[in-house]
Amino acid sequence: MTQLDLRGTPCPLNFIRTMLALEKLSAGEWLQVDLDAGEPEEMVASGLREAGHRVELESLEAGAVRLLICRCG
Repeated sequence: MTQLDLRGTPCPLNFIRTMLALEKLSAGEWLQVDLDAGEPEEMVASGLREAGHRVELESLEAGAVRLLICRCG
């Protein structure tokens, strides 16, 4: 599974980097992205869902989350 650590990366750069990484994957492959909790988490997750990808959320240490993203199509 491809992994990105984007904690500390501002919006919208974290979303752009996530989308670029997803473009390199085949449909059905998973991408793991670690992000800051709050706005980065909400903006990236909602944008990915709107683009049709499956997004699962896991909590990490305080202030951080992990998104598990399955590339669709």
